Amino acid sequence: MNTASLNSAAAIDDRAWLKILSGYRQPHRGRSAFELAITVIPLVVLWALSYAAVHYGFWWGLLLTIPAAGFLLRLFMIQHDCGHGAFFAHRHADDWTGRVLGVLTLTPYDYWRRAHATHHASAGNLDERGVGDITTLTVAEYRAMSRWGRLQYRLYRNPIVMFGIGPAWLFVFKHRLPFGMMQSGAQPWISTMATNLGIIVLVTGLIWLTGLGTFLLVHMPIVVLASTAGVWLFYVQHQFEDTHWSQPPEWQFQQAALHGSSHYDLPRMLQWLSGNIGIHHVHHLSSRIPYYRLPEVLTDYPELQGIGRITIMESFRCVKLVLWDEQGQRLVSFREARALA
Repeated sequence: MNTASLNSAAAIDDRAWLKILSGYRQPHRGRSAFELAITVIPLVVLWALSYAAVHYGFWWGLLLTIPAAGFLLRLFMIQHDCGHGAFFAHRHADDWTGRVLGVLTLTPYDYWRRAHATHHASAGNLDERGVGDITTLTVAEYRAMSRWGRLQYRLYRNPIVMFGIGPAWLFVFKHRLPFGMMQSGAQPWISTMATNLGIIVLVTGLIWLTGLGTFLLVHMPIVVLASTAGVWLFYVQHQFEDTHWSQPPEWQFQQAALHGSSHYDLPRMLQWLSGNIGIHHVHHLSSRIPYYRLPEVLTDYPELQGIGRITIMESFRCVKLVLWDEQGQRLVSFREARALA
């Protein structure tokens, strides 16, 4: 972390940032429509080229599924902005754009939006864990578990499960039912079932046009790669060495947003494909800022650049951080937890 940036940012009260950042919340609707177009059109073109390559026996064409996955990820980030009312800043335009995109991203929009709102309202709050975030236990909670419970948590936190099996399970299967909101009224059910119906219609049409085998060869890698990248981004944005967790009354929204979310400093192309979501501390401070305006904030307020900053190489070390040490106020590995004992 850049100490100079941290000290400079600390000179501004955490609550004052909300007022400062409010000036960036207004989207440019023409720019939003353009961002949507330059994401959807390349995705469709890359998908069609991948299909054509496979159809005519040019198997190297499957490499095109890699950039296609990047554009699908970017489409999810647009849906994410719609969920915050930040993309068009028009309720119906954002909602219906998000619902349509949910068919492509395999994410029921209204159901996901509610869960994600809970995540934003409680991120970093030790008393409000479990909805819309990565399950994280404290060292004490882990020690108090049975051997079977510890094994389950270790499996859940295993990188193969977290970034291999987990993303496919989440987007392909878990999102087909409103888990966690089964008794929360009709809206989560309507959202998931309507999205499922849209997916069935789209997939049936594509299979009819391309054939089942070709569809699976082209589409499944795109979905798996995009979902894995999405889960990875979400993970490192909160599971990093300098993250912040606390309990009420110490927990404060502004502090948790600014210091509990990372600034994942990605190369420019990856930052563009991920919709600038790596500037996550600013996003959590003011979720109504359109993703394409987040870099403006860092340009105008460079003191925010060093807060929670992690690079790609540093992010790989985040995988081992699995338990919250309440005494040391930091995330630790299983090995470190044993040493603490």
